[in-house]
Amino acid sequence: MKHESEGALAPMTRPLTHQDVTDLILLRKMRKKLKWTDVAKAVGLSKEWSTAACMGQMQMTEAQATAVGNMFDLPDEAVLLLQTVPYKGSLPTVVPADPLIYRFYELVNVYGTTFKALIHEEFGDGIMSAIDFTWT
Repeated sequence: MKHESEGALAPMTRPLTHQDVTDLILLRKMRKKLKWTDVAKAVGLSKEWSTAACMGQMQMTEAQATAVGNMFDLPDEAVLLLQTVPYKGSLPTVVPADPLIYRFYELVNVYGTTFKALIHEEFGDGIMSAIDFTWT
């Protein structure tokens, strides 16, 4: 793990945020040409959960955060943030009032960026049909 920040984070005078950690992971994932399945193997859980955790939507154990930190050469502060309870929800929008619809909203709000990242990695740029898709 690196102890210094790099690039855009170098001039920072504020503490790292979950979003900063996500941005570092995404940048280094691209640089290292890794797949979410590679991250999942290191974390020891599904690619869906591991992707959501790297996107700042799940709390990792110390062992999981250390594995991700080593994989992406993250600073110690980032590894600590991966172990904290995140503020869930990654999509800014008005919250629906209906309880059932809210739960679907919550699902997309928490996992929306994960779904998008996994679909684009596996199938390229495009959209997913909500009519005939399966999630396994």
